[in-house]
Amino acid sequence: MLITYLKERRSWILLFLLLQFLLVFIAYIDSAVSMESALYYVFLSAIILVIFILIRYQREMKFYQELKEAEDLLEFSDREMLSPFEGMVVESITYHFEALKKAVSENERRLDQERDELLSWIHEVKTPLTALRLMIDRLEDQALKKEMTYEWLRIHLLLDQQLHQKRIPFMENDLYIEQTVLESVIFGEVKTLQSWCIQKGIGFDIDLEYNEVMTDAKWLAFILRQLLTNAVKYSDASDVQIRSELRDGQITLVIADEGRGIDSRDLPRIFEKGFTSTAHHQDHAATGMGLYLARKAAQPLKIRIDVESAPGEGSTFTLTFPKSNEFLQITGM
Repeated sequence: MLITYLKERRSWILLFLLLQFLLVFIAYIDSAVSMESALYYVFLSAIILVIFILIRYQREMKFYQELKEAEDLLEFSDREMLSPFEGMVVESITYHFEALKKAVSENERRLDQERDELLSWIHEVKTPLTALRLMIDRLEDQALKKEMTYEWLRIHLLLDQQLHQKRIPFMENDLYIEQTVLESVIFGEVKTLQSWCIQKGIGFDIDLEYNEVMTDAKWLAFILRQLLTNAVKYSDASDVQIRSELRDGQITLVIADEGRGIDSRDLPRIFEKGFTSTAHHQDHAATGMGLYLARKAAQPLKIRIDVESAPGEGSTFTLTFPKSNEFLQITGM
C-alpha cells in the first residue's frame, strides 16, 4: 500500500526534488550562498518530507480503509471528515450509490412484474391445455391420438419447467419437509409419462427397498420429472431401472436408463444452464434446462445428484438424500 501511495504522490516528491536541486544549483553558481548550508537545508527538508508523507499516509489510508470496509455508505457519510477532499469523495460515492440503488430497485420491480405476468400466463394456458387433453382423449383415431398426446405432453412439460424456473429463486418459502413415500411420487410421474412411454416401448423396473425419505414431495416430484423425462426422451424400446438403496447411512434413489448416454467431455457441463450436448449439438428437442433446474431444486433440499454415463451405454443418475441431522439446515430456511 505504501508503494502505491508513493506512486500516487510522485508529483509532490518530484516537485520537492526539483526545488532542492534548484537550491543546490544556486549555491553552486553563487558564492554568496554557502554550499554546506544548502546541503544541510536539503537534509533537514528531506527528513521533514519523509515525516510528512508518513503522517499523511496514515491519515489517508485510514480513510480509504474505512471506506473499503464500510457496509453502509449512508452511515459512513455521517462520519466527520478530516478534509474537504474526503467530503467530496464520500459525497460523490454516496450520490452514485443512491442512483444505483434506485436503478436496482426499479429493475427488481420490473423483473417481479414480468415474473408475475409469466406465472399468470402459464396458469391461464393450463385451462385450454386441460380442455385440449379432454378433446384428445375423445379421439377415435389411435395413431392421431398418440401423436397429439405426445405433443400435448411436450407442451405440458415445457410449461411446467417455466413455472418451476420462476419459482426456484423463492423455493425456500415453499418448502414443506415431511416423511415422503417414494412409491407414490414415482408412480405419479410415471403415470404422467405413460402415453409417451407406450409410444416408445419403454417400461419401468421399480425396486424400492427403502420407500420413505424426509423431503418436500412436490419439489422431489419436479426433480424426478426432469430425470425421467430425459430417460424417456433419449431411450427406445428398453426399461428404466428405478431402485432405492442405503449407502453410508444415506438413502439413495438410482435412476438408470439404456439410452444413448452422455459423452465424457459433456459430463462436467450437463448441469449448466442452457447446455445441451457437443456430440448431439443439432438436437433441437433439447432445451438445456431440465438438469440445470433439477440441480437448482435439489440444492435447498440438500439432495446430491451424481451421474455416471457412457455413449451408447445409458445413464445412471443417483439422488442421495441428506442424513437426519442435516434437516435442521433445511427446516431453518
